[in-house]
Amino acid sequence: MKQLENKVAIVTGGASGIGKAIVTLFVKEGAKVVVADLNEELGKKVVDELGEDAIFVKADSSLPEDNKKLVDTAVENFGALHIAVNNAGIGGPSASIGEYPIDGWKKVIDINLNGVFYGMLYQLPEIEKVGGSIVNMASILGQVGFAQASAYVAAKHGVVGLTKTAGWEYGTKGVRVNAIGPGFIATPLVDNALDKDTLKYLESQHAMQRLGKPEEVAELALWLASDRSSFVTGAYYPVDGGYLAK
Repeated sequence: MKQLENKVAIVTGGASGIGKAIVTLFVKEGAKVVVADLNEELGKKVVDELGEDAIFVKADSSLPEDNKKLVDTAVENFGALHIAVNNAGIGGPSASIGEYPIDGWKKVIDINLNGVFYGMLYQLPEIEKVGGSIVNMASILGQVGFAQASAYVAAKHGVVGLTKTAGWEYGTKGVRVNAIGPGFIATPLVDNALDKDTLKYLESQHAMQRLGKPEEVAELALWLASDRSSFVTGAYYPVDGGYLAK
């Protein structure tokens, strides 16, 4: 039997990178998936490739009403909601704290932190009806600092705190809530933003001396979403090639 047979999931930021890898693996393992993203072209391309078990919804994770729309869409089309992966995120500006642009700060916090809260706000009551799992995408930078990335670091630390709190609140309500902390992963977000020298430096900061692959993060998301992780909640799991080991 497939690991997510008869399960319904939402994956935000599902049109590319880690999100696309998660969507693809979830469908392969039997789930029906609502794919959310702002990029309509890429989102529709993903669901076209996956067939009737995936539907696309254009959504901005920083808006409460869009998060509600995703939950409503899952229930209306597939009858329930068992799993949510709050994956949508942006890198934001690169600047020291004393020079960080306020509009950039607000945008990063809105998408990377508030978006996770808004997602859980509407996901938790629905998942509680049937039991299930929420997976929040944090980062290695949810555990350590990183120069020139204060908004991203603050948001990802916040995601870990939200996850731990939700894990406690829903521990006896049939909903498990966990966070993943990827290291630097070879995605469009990373590849398009950094030059070759910076990428080479980042590779050297991982014990495995390489960046991760989206599929490697997706495998951890699958485990946390499935019943195989039935005694796991309120936890933070790095998938970082040894970045945090030093």
